[in-house]
Amino acid sequence: MGWSTRQLADLAGTSLRTVRHYHDVGLLAEPARRANGYKNYGVEHLVRVMRIQRLSGLGFSLPQIAEMGEADEYPEQELRTLDAELGETIKRLQRVRAELALVMRRASPTELPPEMALAVADADMSTADRSLMVVWSRLTGPEALASFTKAIQNHEAGPADREFEELPADADEQTRRELADRLLPTARGFFESNPELHDPVAMAPKGPRKAAQTLNAAMEDLYNPAQRDVLARVGRMLKADTDPQADR
Repeated sequence: MGWSTRQLADLAGTSLRTVRHYHDVGLLAEPARRANGYKNYGVEHLVRVMRIQRLSGLGFSLPQIAEMGEADEYPEQELRTLDAELGETIKRLQRVRAELALVMRRASPTELPPEMALAVADADMSTADRSLMVVWSRLTGPEALASFTKAIQNHEAGPADREFEELPADADEQTRRELADRLLPTARGFFESNPELHDPVAMAPKGPRKAAQTLNAAMEDLYNPAQRDVLARVGRMLKADTDPQADR
């Protein structure tokens, strides 16, 4: 004498609804019926239910389990594929946990892509610079984003960077010129170490022209006129490094 559906569910540690669902999706064969019409489950059904439960617990979906059939051996290739997928999931979750830890310490900006947020969290950047990074991250491609993230991690702010942050909008010509001269060596070293970032909009998926327009609009919003003038001076001097005829 076998078991009823309820008894099978109890033995397998699951529910009546689950056993019935396995029947509905074709995972569990219908058992023979008793004279009174009730289902009569045997050991093979218990083994099958336990196998389904085990594979489901490992992360396989019910359609995937159905494709495996009813063979006793575990599907090696499917298990290897699942193992690789789980490995990538673990890495992603570890990155998320690391970012979450920084966010809880209020050290990581949540508006940036995860990898860049982790890099910026330890970088000495002004609020305006971070905001510009948000805009730039929406314009560039993954290759440039990865390069810039790496570059941020190796960048150290100096005294001239502090002066730039505090530069008043009405700074005079001499102050702006001298500050640009002091910023130039750092900017020059940055682009020598990261030549692929010399033209930040060149790799923009939606085109360099649109990216440049968007960045220019963002800079007008984030930096005062004197700061924008200093940045323009530095840009012209960098251009003169490669083009001696360029106007400083």
